[in-house]
Amino acid sequence: MSAPLYIGLMSGTSLDGVDGVLTAFDGALHAAYVPFPEPLRQALFALQAAGLNEIEREAVAANQLAQLYAQCVQQLLSDSGCSADAIKAIGVHGQTLRHRPDLGFTRQANNPALLAELTGIDVIADFRSRDIAAGGQGAPLVPAFHQAVFGSSSSTRVVVNIGGIANVSVLHAEGSVLGYDTGPGNVLMDAWASTHLGTPYDPGGDWATSGRPVPELLADMLTEPYLAAPAPKSTGRDLFNPEWLDARLARFANKAPVDVQATLAAFTSRTIVDAIQRDAPDADAVYVCGGGAFNTHLMRSLQLDLGKPVMSTETLGIAPMHVEATAFAWLAARFCDGLPGNLPAVTGARGPRVLGALYPRKHEF
Repeated sequence: MSAPLYIGLMSGTSLDGVDGVLTAFDGALHAAYVPFPEPLRQALFALQAAGLNEIEREAVAANQLAQLYAQCVQQLLSDSGCSADAIKAIGVHGQTLRHRPDLGFTRQANNPALLAELTGIDVIADFRSRDIAAGGQGAPLVPAFHQAVFGSSSSTRVVVNIGGIANVSVLHAEGSVLGYDTGPGNVLMDAWASTHLGTPYDPGGDWATSGRPVPELLADMLTEPYLAAPAPKSTGRDLFNPEWLDARLARFANKAPVDVQATLAAFTSRTIVDAIQRDAPDADAVYVCGGGAFNTHLMRSLQLDLGKPVMSTETLGIAPMHVEATAFAWLAARFCDGLPGNLPAVTGARGPRVLGALYPRKHEF
C-alpha cells in the first residue's frame, strides 16, 4: 500500500510568495512556487501594523491568499499528475500578521474553508493556536519536523531556518531538542534594501559585502532585551521592524546605507552564532534552510564565526526553500493520524497537543 500524499503550503515572514510541496515523506517530492502579486504583497505589508478598516482589509487579503494557495495546489497536481482525490490533506500555515503569545494569541491571514472549496481537498490550518492555548509560544513548530527528518543518533546537528525571522533547532544525538527564534533573519536586511536599492532583497548579500559593519551600531542592536531572554521564546515583525531599526539609527546619524546593510547582516549572523555557541557547542555541522541559505555573504559569515561546516539542508535531502512547506505537510499528517505536532520543551506548552483544525473537502450529498 502506497504512503498517503500530503501538500504543504507556506508563505513566510519575508512576504515574497507561496512555497508548496507535494510529498509522501518517502523521498518523493514535487515543489512549486507562486510569487505574491505586488498589490497583495503591499496589502499584507500594511496589515503588519494597526490601521484603518483592518478587519475588512485582512478578510479581503485572506481571500486573495486562498486563491493563490489554490493556484499553487493546482500547479503541484498538474506537475505530479495526481488528482485532488489522491491527496490526503493540505497543511497550510497562512500569513502571520500578529504573533503575541504574551497576550495569548497569534493571527494568520487565511481562509482555509475557501481553499477546501477551491481544491476539493481536506485542509488543515491554524496550527499555532492550540499550543498557545496550552500556555506555549505557538512557535517555532518546525523543530519537531527537523528532528523527525534531520536528526542523527550519532551527533548533534543544528538546523537554522533563515526566513524573515531566524530560528534554530538543536537536535541532540540522544533525541532531546531545543529550538527558538534567535531574532531577525532577512526581515531588516530586506526592508533596508527595499528602501535604498529599490529591490525586495540584497541578492547574495552582495551589497552588504561591499560595506563595513558599524561596531557601535552593532553593539547597540545587540542590547535588544529579546536576545538575552531565555527560551522558550518566539518573535516576529511585531518587534523587528523598520521602526525598531529607525530608533537605533537615530542614535548613530549619517551612517552610509551600505554600511548599515553590512551591520544588519552582521547582526543576523551574530545572533545565530551566539545561540549555537551557547546551546550547541558540540554540533558537528550547521544546516541552513530558508532564503538565507542563498545569501552567500551571510553563509560565509556564519562559517567564519562558527569555525565549523555550514551548508544548506540540500545536503540532508531537502532543498532549503522546501523545508518549511514540507514541515506543514508533516504537521497535517500528524493531525490526520491524531498525533501531537508540538514539542513542549521547545514551545513551553503544558504538554503535547494535536495541532490544527480540519476544513473538510466538499462532498456531494
